[in-house]
Amino acid sequence: MAISLRRWTAPMAGPPLAFLAALLFGAMAAVSYAQQGATSPPPSDRQSNDLEDILKLDIDQLGKVDVSTPAMNVEVTSVAKQESTVGRSAAAIYVITSEMIARSPATNIPDLLRMAPGVEVARIDTHTWAIAVRGFNNRYTDKLLVLIDGRTVYTPITTGVYWDVQDVMLQDLERIEVIRGPGGTIWGANAVNGVINIITKKAKKTQGALVTYGGGADEDLALGGARVGKSNGNGLYYRIYGKHFERAPGYSPDGEAHDDWRQGRAGFRADWEPDRDGSRMLTVQGDYYVGREGVYGAIPLPVSPYQQTLVENEEVNGGNLLARWTKVFDDSSDWSVQLYYDQAQREFSAYKQYVNTFDVEFQHRFPLQFQRRHEFIWGGDYRQIHDDEVGNGFADYFDPTQRTTSLFSMFFQDEIALVEDKLFFTVGSKFEHNDYSGFEFQPSGRLLYAPDKKRAIWAAISRAVRTPCRADQDVRFTLLPQPTPSDPNRYFPRLTGSRDFQSEQLMAYELGYRAQPKKEFAYDIALFYNVYESVPTFLEGAPYVDPYGNVIVPLVFSNLGRGRTYGAEITGEWTLSDRWRLSGSYGYLYVQATSVPGTEPFISPGSSPRNQVKVASKWDLGGDWQFDMNLRYVDNLPALNVPNYITMDLRLAWRPRENLEYAVIGRNLFDGHHLEFAEATPFFFCGTEVRRSVYGSVTWRY
Repeated sequence: MAISLRRWTAPMAGPPLAFLAALLFGAMAAVSYAQQGATSPPPSDRQSNDLEDILKLDIDQLGKVDVSTPAMNVEVTSVAKQESTVGRSAAAIYVITSEMIARSPATNIPDLLRMAPGVEVARIDTHTWAIAVRGFNNRYTDKLLVLIDGRTVYTPITTGVYWDVQDVMLQDLERIEVIRGPGGTIWGANAVNGVINIITKKAKKTQGALVTYGGGADEDLALGGARVGKSNGNGLYYRIYGKHFERAPGYSPDGEAHDDWRQGRAGFRADWEPDRDGSRMLTVQGDYYVGREGVYGAIPLPVSPYQQTLVENEEVNGGNLLARWTKVFDDSSDWSVQLYYDQAQREFSAYKQYVNTFDVEFQHRFPLQFQRRHEFIWGGDYRQIHDDEVGNGFADYFDPTQRTTSLFSMFFQDEIALVEDKLFFTVGSKFEHNDYSGFEFQPSGRLLYAPDKKRAIWAAISRAVRTPCRADQDVRFTLLPQPTPSDPNRYFPRLTGSRDFQSEQLMAYELGYRAQPKKEFAYDIALFYNVYESVPTFLEGAPYVDPYGNVIVPLVFSNLGRGRTYGAEITGEWTLSDRWRLSGSYGYLYVQATSVPGTEPFISPGSSPRNQVKVASKWDLGGDWQFDMNLRYVDNLPALNVPNYITMDLRLAWRPRENLEYAVIGRNLFDGHHLEFAEATPFFFCGTEVRRSVYGSVTWRY
């Protein structure tokens, strides 16, 4: 039996590529003409921040600064859980910097991720996204691990990330590190296709006051936030913030768009450095949010009329508290202890969810001096999760309704300098035990050859796993009745979890090359080939009749599928002048999934675009004006009947004073509306289309 959760959508026309080329070349010509008579511009934010950072360095550190290869020297920590650079990373990594964030038209984290190559960002409705790396995208993407300041936000109940409640003051973001490819050796289960590490600024970097407010008449109706940072003069720095937003519904051809969204959030961060040399640091931070978002869907009923339409609000709220103590001995030796508590709940009439997570983690880094230099890092983690799932009995329930699970893990990784400063071999593994699938291990080996500071080639072989979630084993979700010749209303498929459901496994093979032959130009090429085993599938069980006389057809979760993906990601950055910078990326992805006869895959291979092209332009006009453009082409999604589309975002900003900025942003300008994803899930209909929108903002700093 085939159960369809998709809707048909007519193809949507986009502007011809010739028009886009003309637009781009016209901008280039205008810039070239403007520069001929322009005076030297004031330094950009990035240049000012770089200069301030350099001036703070001591003599020894100044000797290590290489201004000829800035793209290779971008700081990263996600690849090896220690400070490194892009050029020294044996992984496909991309960094969305604070300057890119400040000049982006995005108002939330999902839209910021559209800048990263190889990342699939598709909006389902105003408050829901499908985000994946290297394939298998859907609302509950289960192969992407996401962290905010070391706190995992991957949900252990239904897999994936609830992007509607992952938010911070965007002005407080230090950077977003995006790893394309497995990260399980360091980060553990579910870091299968990638890791997104969202890192906020230290409180020391956010001193003073900031107020921002804006809005428009299309989607982003109101956007506001304020932050205050202070210090006690004795090594303690802190900030507090608050923000809110209100977003209008998206576009629906039938006029049934009920996905308006509003949310408020407040939080703090405090960093205490008792020593002048910064060798010890205590960080304590926390957030609390409350929101309401419109939902539109239907639930099945056991009696006539057998289904009920829902048009209501889902209430979401939660909070988290994190503490981390770090002790640094020298440049190659430190240890840290981190613990956090996270509480989240979601409520609407058909379903309520309450989740509490406690996590404590330790890690230690130190050098091993044998015949060759070894940089060794190891650590352990304990996590306990308690959840309570309240369903309505027929449409949905979990068995049992409450469950407490524990996870124990340990990892090690050793970076060996085979040839000093040129050839490095990194080997390690994660070992963990969870209450769903038992013992898991995730080893990897990575080789990096950097003949000089301008070039690096790397290769990696990794094993990663996606462990079962609570829904995989315990859920009972009844779908809407399917028509039959005998009775059109009383035939109900039911998604049914199974305690036999096991982990999905990946073997990944990667190869990459990055170079910066000139200070003004850098590029990066990454190739990958992934083989998946035990891919999730549905297996139809034996039908039975419930007490109401309805025929229930179980669709049992199983691991009877296989899959493979391969592709390439190419990025480039060009500094054409002191005023104008271009960046771009192209991603190609091929996805194949198979399953044994009588089963259906969880996710269709056609839910990810085969081709993606992204171009960004940052232009300092002079006279304190900035003009930025983001252009994207996304291929069609054949499994979901979503056509390809081309869209463009523009930002024009003016800074009459150093601490004051006005900005006007236009988003998705090529169409009045366009579809990005069309996947229905239990209870919720297919979603809405993204509208063209224009909004303005003003930001004041003191």
